[in-house]
Amino acid sequence: MDRNFKVRVTVGVSMFIIALIGLYTFNSVPFKLIYGFCSLIALIELFSFFKRKSGGLNLFLTILEVVFLAWGTIFVAHTDVDYFWYIILGVPGYDIFAYLFGKLFGGKVFKKSRPFPHISKNKTWEGTILGLTMAIGLVTLKMAINGSFETDWIYLLCGPLALMGDLFESFLKRKFDVKDSNEIVIKNPIFNKLEMLVGGSEGHGGFLDRIDSTAFACTILLIISSL
Repeated sequence: MDRNFKVRVTVGVSMFIIALIGLYTFNSVPFKLIYGFCSLIALIELFSFFKRKSGGLNLFLTILEVVFLAWGTIFVAHTDVDYFWYIILGVPGYDIFAYLFGKLFGGKVFKKSRPFPHISKNKTWEGTILGLTMAIGLVTLKMAINGSFETDWIYLLCGPLALMGDLFESFLKRKFDVKDSNEIVIKNPIFNKLEMLVGGSEGHGGFLDRIDSTAFACTILLIISSL
């Protein structure tokens, strides 16, 4: 098992535990503050991209990502704990299982197992399909427990929206010629220490890479719920 995988698992489990503690203490205010802090650092990482490359299209893509981060934070600030469970199960759930199954089974079922080679070449059909299946299954199970499928069915979109958010950020980074969202700011000693909180010092992304899918999914869900 490579070091990158171990760090991802350790950071993922740690962040999940912290999220649970935050969700169930002081009316989930600590969790909302932590998420807002992560969004702020993600914004700093995003703006650092312009040190690498600027341009009209890149500016437009950056504005879109800013909207996702801002509206995603608004969604988190106003949503109830029960609803945010759907987000946790559907969005990080997709990310975790897609990565895990991609590592375990990638290329073993589909010979040409690269569904998005020009945007995210490391994604596999096996990981994507099984990740979406697990995400939708977990959200459905939570709805069955709550007995709320008729009112909360829209949250079945969490997995697909997580995939779309991840692909958008991958496209954004390709346009800026950036591999990991933190690779520019991490050179600053202050951010180098800060990025260790999300495993960013290990060469697999920073805060933006951790919450990109959540921000995108929450934004779309906020728009749909407003309508």
